[in-house]
Amino acid sequence: MENNKELRTWLDDFKLEHPLVIAGPCSAETEDQVLQIANELKDSDVSIFRAGIWKPRTRPGGFEGVGAIGLKWMQKAKAETGLLMATEVANANHVKLAIEHDIDVLWIGARTAVNPFAIQEIADALEGTDKIVLLKNPINPDLSLWIGGLERLYNANIKKLGVIHRGFSTYDKTKYRNNPEWQIAIDMQNRFPDLPLICDPSHITGRRDMIHEVSQQALDMNYDGLIIETHIDPDNAWSDAAQQVTPDDLKKMFVDLKVRKVSDNEGVFNQEMTKLRAQIDEFDGKLLEILGNRMKVADKIGELKKEKNVAILQNKRWNEILGKMILEGEEKGLSNDFVMHMFKAIHQESITHQEKIVNG
Repeated sequence: MENNKELRTWLDDFKLEHPLVIAGPCSAETEDQVLQIANELKDSDVSIFRAGIWKPRTRPGGFEGVGAIGLKWMQKAKAETGLLMATEVANANHVKLAIEHDIDVLWIGARTAVNPFAIQEIADALEGTDKIVLLKNPINPDLSLWIGGLERLYNANIKKLGVIHRGFSTYDKTKYRNNPEWQIAIDMQNRFPDLPLICDPSHITGRRDMIHEVSQQALDMNYDGLIIETHIDPDNAWSDAAQQVTPDDLKKMFVDLKVRKVSDNEGVFNQEMTKLRAQIDEFDGKLLEILGNRMKVADKIGELKKEKNVAILQNKRWNEILGKMILEGEEKGLSNDFVMHMFKAIHQESITHQEKIVNG
């Protein structure tokens, strides 16, 4: 699969003067709930109404969606509001039912995206469709797996494709429900710059008070749209209550969010950017030189450990380094998450160097 301008055609056809917005409840709960939310969103920046019909839950026993009856409610909402309708599909039967009920946009969730067999089943069921098909990132931070799922859909002659960045599961506790790992989405964006990229701040944050912040971060990185869970009574939602916002809060967010220009052709701006980027390039070169020299020291440590038959991993020393660096990073205006990720990567590279020496 190669990037091409036609990947953007379906998005350009909306002729929007703002990013694409997909909004609606995490789950369709009742006909009245679906219709009320859709009607409150119809005269806003929302172009596509979303609602979960089948809800894959982490553990059994929770609310797993109303099933196909909810598709009839969405048909009625479409007739009343003119909004396009979107729902998640996880197998060929879901696809069949969604198409029968004239659903316009189908997305494939993170739990399904991790399974190539499931993606292929859905791709076969959708082959040649004119529906818009959006693929969420898999739950684990694996760009190749994400691209592989996209390629299966592309090879099924599905023309209207896009991807949704909803964050990644992590064992480490962070302020996010699903760690954004922005670089993975940026790498996808760099690989396919014309493929519509949509951010899901609801699932990244898991908290309604952070949705504006993450939405703005996405728009600052030139994302093409947002998919935001919206409910008339979020606290009493049947699923994912903590991450849903009211229609009024969503509309206020549209006013407050700032859409940035991709660039600026003004001469002074470009001159200043050239100077600043030259400084960044210089610092990046110095960083690599410092890291290279650090690994040379790690090699010497590996040689000493081999000579004395000492274990490579020294947890006490590692924890001391990490604690110290986090404190020093705070003094320099660096976030704890950034310092932890950076030094974990450096530590792993150091261990790899030492393993080659000790076991060589």
